[in-house]
Amino acid sequence: MRNVVLAMFVVGCSGSSEPAPPRGKLELNLAPRTGDLSAFIAGEVAHAKQTGKHVVVYVGADWCEPCRKFHEAARSGQLDAELGDLRLVELDLDRDQARLEAAGYQSVFVPLFAVPREDGHASGTQTDGVRKSAGGMVEQLVPRIRALIPAGG
Repeated sequence: MRNVVLAMFVVGCSGSSEPAPPRGKLELNLAPRTGDLSAFIAGEVAHAKQTGKHVVVYVGADWCEPCRKFHEAARSGQLDAELGDLRLVELDLDRDQARLEAAGYQSVFVPLFAVPREDGHASGTQTDGVRKSAGGMVEQLVPRIRALIPAGG
């Protein structure tokens, strides 16, 4: 009995003192320039389920400074520790605006990060924009993106 209690104590404590396992590499996948956007995103969602990732639609623009900074940080691997369980479907607001609106992805601000439904349309769960005056634009975005994905989900 004493060994069972000791084993339970060791198992129970080991999770709290160990660092969390790495999440993997944040994936950025540029959406095609043409075609049915919802169908493409639905395919991304299906693929992500098989690989244990979560899909988030990321809409940026070349003229958007926070978008450029976020993109650079994501491409360089700086966000892997915090967002490595995500697969971002990347779109450009100026190029893809009509297709985005048709799929329900709408915002006044960029960058936009939105969770898709299984059919590829917007779920309504999203976060957008950033306060440039607050500094640390990428640092502002990471917890907001993280909050889009339910804990353990």
